[in-house]
Amino acid sequence: MPAELAAQLVAIDSVNPTLVPAGGGEAAVAAVFAEWLERAGLEVHVDEVAPGRPNVIGVARGSGGGRTLLLNGHLDTVGLLEPDGGLAPRVDGGRLYGRGAYDMKASLAAIASAGADCARRGLRGDVIVAAVVDEEAASLGTEALLERWPADAAIVAEPTDERLCIAHRGWLAFDIETHGRAAHGSRPDLGIDAIAKMGPVLVAIEELDASLQARIGHELLGTGSVHASLIQGGQEYSSYPARCLLQGERRTIPGERREDVEAELRELVGDSGGTIAFPFGRDPMEVSPNEEIVRVVQALIGSDEVVGAPFWTDAALFTEQGIPAILFGPRGEGAHAAVEWVDLASVDRCRDLYVAVAVEFCR
Repeated sequence: MPAELAAQLVAIDSVNPTLVPAGGGEAAVAAVFAEWLERAGLEVHVDEVAPGRPNVIGVARGSGGGRTLLLNGHLDTVGLLEPDGGLAPRVDGGRLYGRGAYDMKASLAAIASAGADCARRGLRGDVIVAAVVDEEAASLGTEALLERWPADAAIVAEPTDERLCIAHRGWLAFDIETHGRAAHGSRPDLGIDAIAKMGPVLVAIEELDASLQARIGHELLGTGSVHASLIQGGQEYSSYPARCLLQGERRTIPGERREDVEAELRELVGDSGGTIAFPFGRDPMEVSPNEEIVRVVQALIGSDEVVGAPFWTDAALFTEQGIPAILFGPRGEGAHAAVEWVDLASVDRCRDLYVAVAVEFCR
């Protein structure tokens, strides 16, 4: 069962080096994962996405004529924190503790074990187990995966407390910069305060957020939101600041168009004379409850309930490519937190569900 592999993966530093330059990266954990899949009898491919950052693909080949199901999880984690967001896995009360236990190395163990079972069953269709890099930053891994590995449906095994998730929010990062004039603090006749110019922008962000949350929201996701994330400017007490930079984030829901959201954010600049740029963003995700992968999971879990997730995942990249994707993963707590754990019995149930879905979908 997946518990032993999950603990082995948790003990390996795979902190995303884009987030934490000293992070271990995915190479070491990818090697262990690839070796496990090979021993389990899967056809294994190691695809280097960036130097030292490989995706691991395990394929349980079918006999032919069936559909392909892709099981997706990510190898990277966020930074380490004590006491239980570190590299010392421990099991207590049926829970596995440690960085990545919940997000999402136990899920990787579950999809690996499911893939091994499917290889032994000899289904008609292929089951692809994909362990990807960089989900916690720019999703380079899943973007590269989609260039080589088509599928008819995907399950992204992010933790969902064993609830079927068919939608999640997107996000758009923005940078607003206001400009002043540097001068000695004793010379208000010469200096212009760039930080003070940012004041009305901050007020406008708060007002926009209140307006967004007063709107009619998405059935599963509620409303969009906006917040200020980081602000910097100035150099010392005795000088007028020539520049102030504010970085923020707008969370989006299905139905909100990128160009409309950008236009809304441009209005934040107002009369400040500042500039705004949009360095990065990802669209929200939603799949129809009528998709077969959704109906198959509902039948197997005996519930028509569907939920939405507030966070963004790689599932959006699958749906953008026309591959219906759902989220389904184990119970636990502490994603990105100092105490992180996953329920091991839940991991086993998820593993069994992935196998059952593959049996039904790939025949």
